[in-house]
Amino acid sequence: MLNQLLIFLLNTFLGLFILVLLLRFLVQAMRAPTRNPMYGFLAAVTDWIVLPARRVIPGLWRTDLSTLVLAWAFQVVLLAATIALRGADVGIAALLLIAVIDIVKLLLYILLFATIAQAILSWIAPQSPAMPILNSVTRPFLGPFQRRIPTVGNVDLSPIFLIVVIQILIFLLEYIMAMLFSL
Repeated sequence: MLNQLLIFLLNTFLGLFILVLLLRFLVQAMRAPTRNPMYGFLAAVTDWIVLPARRVIPGLWRTDLSTLVLAWAFQVVLLAATIALRGADVGIAALLLIAVIDIVKLLLYILLFATIAQAILSWIAPQSPAMPILNSVTRPFLGPFQRRIPTVGNVDLSPIFLIVVIQILIFLLEYIMAMLFSL
């Protein structure tokens, strides 16, 4: 009972912090506007650890790798704590690989949510303050679909195709995880 409560608390708080780190990474990687209240929140919550980490972990191709590495490291800690509380035994290499797969899945879920939110807001509130960030995050992924799929009655169908591709990728990652760790 106590172990389940600790696992829940770890998943809630560390999971949310990992999500905030990944959001910050994605916003920076996609060159979204940083003069936005949402980015201000992300920076305020994560600056205490990202700024010192930047001194140790260099960027790559104008991408802030320190934020991504921190998200992965916290995911490793979360998985290790969860596995220890459950009394299971997993090797370090498997733990590191599971953390990578979990981070990729979480990034896909963020992209999925951003695509859905952007599609809904484009109809309801196209001038919303969230739209510049959502457009910046989804544009690189929607672009190839928008070039090939014509609008139907002034409706852009490309988000539907992107959502399907994201779902397929998530399914494939879960299948790979099941195949690797069912041995």
